Amino acid sequence: MVNMDYKDLANLIFPNSKEISYYEEKYPRRDLKEGAIVTRYAPSPTGFMHIGGLYQALIAKKVANQTEGVFFLRIEDTDQKREVKNAVSGIVKSLQEFGIEPDEGMISEEEEKGNYGPYKQSQRKEIYQAYAKYLIEQGKAYPCFCSPEEGEEIRKKQEAAKVRPGYYGVWAKCRNYTVEEMAEKIKNGESYIIRFKSPGREDKKIKHKDVIKGNVEFPENDQDIVIIKADGLPTYHFAHAIDDHLMGTTHVIRGDEWLSSVPLHLQLFYELGFKAPKFAHIAPIMKNDNGNKRKLSKRKDPEAAVSYYEEEGIPEEAVKEYLLNIANSNFENWRRANKDKDISEFELQLNKMGVSGALFDMVKLLDVAKTVPCNTTIPIIIIPNIFKLNFFISSSYFYFWYISFLILYCILCFICIRILFFLFCFCSWYQTISNIWHWICNNSI
Repeated sequence: MVNMDYKDLANLIFPNSKEISYYEEKYPRRDLKEGAIVTRYAPSPTGFMHIGGLYQALIAKKVANQTEGVFFLRIEDTDQKREVKNAVSGIVKSLQEFGIEPDEGMISEEEEKGNYGPYKQSQRKEIYQAYAKYLIEQGKAYPCFCSPEEGEEIRKKQEAAKVRPGYYGVWAKCRNYTVEEMAEKIKNGESYIIRFKSPGREDKKIKHKDVIKGNVEFPENDQDIVIIKADGLPTYHFAHAIDDHLMGTTHVIRGDEWLSSVPLHLQLFYELGFKAPKFAHIAPIMKNDNGNKRKLSKRKDPEAAVSYYEEEGIPEEAVKEYLLNIANSNFENWRRANKDKDISEFELQLNKMGVSGALFDMVKLLDVAKTVPCNTTIPIIIIPNIFKLNFFISSSYFYFWYISFLILYCILCFICIRILFFLFCFCSWYQTISNIWHWICNNSI
């Protein structure tokens, strides 16, 4: 057998991929002022927009605007089995309704704006494969030929041995194949995926400073995670590292369920030769459920859906102000001292955000709605909906005008009833007088 090296293996797997220098030149560093922050909202199109997603997007947009930076919308749709039809349109529409339009990124189901696209990960396949090829050339990634059945067998053995699950160390059997063995398997038509060859050790620790959580410590990542799946698309871990590098993201603002992935993500950035962005992990929005705190649930809680607030007639501005109050506790005092100012003038500080989840208080939100200026419009109140708050408002004081319209409606109804009663009485009197007059005339003759 002819001796091969990792470059030969990479060319065998990705014969048509471009050099990564092509993409580094295609997506140059952004020309922004010093200190400008570039953020993104990067949801998966798997259903309706969650209030937690709106919260993340609002914060990301706010900190970018404060520094004359950029906020973009990227759709992470590499898990296409879970994709929901028209979900992207729903996300775009929700952001527009709440005034959180991106500076770049998706603006409809298929349209986008900006110079760093495509902004849908499923359309960036060739980019990810180029960087996967680069890692294979460096000996930092390899093809894995384990079938799902073999993976399940490994998991059961780990469970029986009471060790950590995963593909690492002695359990990562494909990482020890020679280049020639790997090439032979590929030429024989064996199916494979691409795994990252982690240089980490679980017994070592890494220290990291999160913008919100502060100093955190984790074991190093030693898992050989999948970076390219059998369908040629990347996993989230691999795709986000490449995208945030090429798109110039300076701050990754996301839910704290991703905090435990920081060791892996930092490792990927380092091994790819990228400068890692700053990470800011937001605590989830919680709900009091019979004395127990839990995350707002898409399945259990109607208020988890962004559409709920429009249906209940709660102004978008009220929702945004309430979320800013959750984000920074000093917002309430700022609003009290600056009643007529727009929220864009409030300076949000990531390092002042709470590290534990705040309770979502609907009563507090409705209190905020009473005094928040709103710029939407109100149609005529329809009787069947008179006791539902599912209409738009244009006043500065939500409940003041709502009660005023109800009172006006009642007054108009009362006046109409009085007029009808008067007309009825008048007609009755007229008929009686007419009959008397005819009687007098007939008798006088």
